[in-house]
Amino acid sequence: MSRIGRKGISIPKGVQVTISGSQVKIKGPLGEIERAFHPDMEISSESQSLSVRRKSDTKAQKALHGLTRALLQNMITGVVQGYSKELEIVGVGYRAEPRKRGILLSVGFSHGVFFTTPAGVKIEVPKPTSIIISGIDREQVGEIAAQIRRIRKPEPYKGKGICYAGERIHRKAGKTAK
Repeated sequence: MSRIGRKGISIPKGVQVTISGSQVKIKGPLGEIERAFHPDMEISSESQSLSVRRKSDTKAQKALHGLTRALLQNMITGVVQGYSKELEIVGVGYRAEPRKRGILLSVGFSHGVFFTTPAGVKIEVPKPTSIIISGIDREQVGEIAAQIRRIRKPEPYKGKGICYAGERIHRKAGKTAK
């Protein structure tokens, strides 16, 4: 069996899990999340835990087994604690400003770039050079952080751009005069 897939998932107090076929709905203190899983995975709930079983031992089934369990665990953690990613803006004059439906990024272009906040995700700007993305869906939080970072990736010569908090940029040496 998959080492990850065979582990049980404990359901904390205050979390409700509804399973209907391959559709799983999890409701917790921070919100509600719903996802459809592969029909070959059998998800069952016993008292205060969830378990995932597979129908066969093919390579694809083994991979799906661990994936399904990990996704369920991420859903439960999301509705209980939530997820967040922090981005840093590096560069002279580079900044972010909160707006009604998103953020306005000034990152070296001739115009500001407006990024619209999607539903289910909260974007905060505690400092002009810091952005915090938070939500209950781990995939969505990571995808939004990647989309914002993609607006101005950190460049390798001066390190200017939008990067993840704590990300180390591999710096290159510039041209040298003879």
